[in-house]
Amino acid sequence: MGCKVIFSTMKHRIGKLYNTYANKLVEFSRLHGTKSWVVFLFIFTLVLAMATSGLATTSSNVTPQASSSLAQLETLPLPTSPYLTEIPNCNVGKESRGVWLTNIDSDVLFSPESTTKAIADLSTLNFNTLYPTVWNWGYTLYPSEVAKSVTGIELDPESGLQGRDILQEIIEQGHASGMGVIPWFEFGFMAPADSELAKRHPEWLVQRQDGSTIWWEGENHQRVWLNPLHPEVQQLITDLIVELVSNYDVDGIQVDDHFGYPSELGYDEYTVALYQKEHLGKQPPEDYQNADWVNWRASKITAYMEKLFQAIKAANPNAIVSVSPNPQNFSLNSFLMDWHTWERKGLIEELIVQVYRSSQSSFIAELSKPELVAAQRHIPVSIGILSGLKGRPVMSGQIKQQVRTVRDRNFAGVSFFFYESLWNMARETSEARKSTLLTLFDESVPRKDLSCKSAIGTQKSETLSGKVTDLGLS
Repeated sequence: MGCKVIFSTMKHRIGKLYNTYANKLVEFSRLHGTKSWVVFLFIFTLVLAMATSGLATTSSNVTPQASSSLAQLETLPLPTSPYLTEIPNCNVGKESRGVWLTNIDSDVLFSPESTTKAIADLSTLNFNTLYPTVWNWGYTLYPSEVAKSVTGIELDPESGLQGRDILQEIIEQGHASGMGVIPWFEFGFMAPADSELAKRHPEWLVQRQDGSTIWWEGENHQRVWLNPLHPEVQQLITDLIVELVSNYDVDGIQVDDHFGYPSELGYDEYTVALYQKEHLGKQPPEDYQNADWVNWRASKITAYMEKLFQAIKAANPNAIVSVSPNPQNFSLNSFLMDWHTWERKGLIEELIVQVYRSSQSSFIAELSKPELVAAQRHIPVSIGILSGLKGRPVMSGQIKQQVRTVRDRNFAGVSFFFYESLWNMARETSEARKSTLLTLFDESVPRKDLSCKSAIGTQKSETLSGKVTDLGLS
């Protein structure tokens, strides 16, 4: 297609040059004799050579990145999931406007009054999707028989969460306000080092080459990681998620980069034995960034995700599988989560890529990555925007610019990390922040979805043939 454009432009420019110069040169030759035709031919040939050379140079200098991206896209395999369907016309005029709700650096979930007020405020500001955390610190934030059977604890023991079913509260109030509710498995395979989960099952933990398991999150939190390759760990996570989508009227379930694990880990007894079994007894590479070693571990996590996807659909066909990773390169090489392959296999039905960048040029560059463009062709792809962190406020001007950039590139919408920083962790007043958001979301619209609700899990596409967070400051 690119070649056709280039040749069409070349043809047009040559014709224009001919019309401009040929008649004058012919008239010149007639006035000055036959010998002047040689001069005419020489000059005209030189002009054509310069014009076509200039065009070729322009096409090669201006569009190498676009050409490279197109070439990459054309070689990407197409998804084959029977649950995927081309985004239908029912999504026209819709936009996903989400926000993550967590109990880390935020009080939003610690009392019924705070939760109710938050949902009411977000509804007034025309948000339409809630992503509440339901799994972190080694606990569930909803009463869970599965969690109780493994850790002895049914619900996060924090006092503000006791005697409540936060998830049910959010579902009822969110749906009453016309908002989608997609619970977020925030910690994924990560757990506090001193959690009951980690203490009861040390054999489930991944290790470094020296046998250590502690992974520091920031300067204060010691974490460990459950092994996604271990069948007992897989069973736990599957049981938790299936329990949730079976018992609650949710619109989906979401995982993020915590559904992998830090690439420096993976030298535990179970993983090494599995690797040796498949590699004629060889030890894993000492370089944890070795490409084959990275891809082998990532492929095992992908294989588990395929089984989990099917289990979710068997339990609740209408619950979409949402994934909110960092950009592909960081996600794969730092946390062994190959979401691009997941998407190509049809395992993602909503994608929200965390693009937490303060530089506008870096932000735009991430939005132009070919894997995002490919995903946009058949599923809703939104962009995660950082609204601020504790000690790191983000100004309204940056938020406004990034939302408009996302819209200009026809993404499905945006989601903000996180609720508390929308207006409570900023240098501006909460009223000013809310005014900015209302300017961006000046009317209520439905969220974009994979397909019309009744079609999920039953239609096949007729057209498809075939918060571990990178807080980049660049």
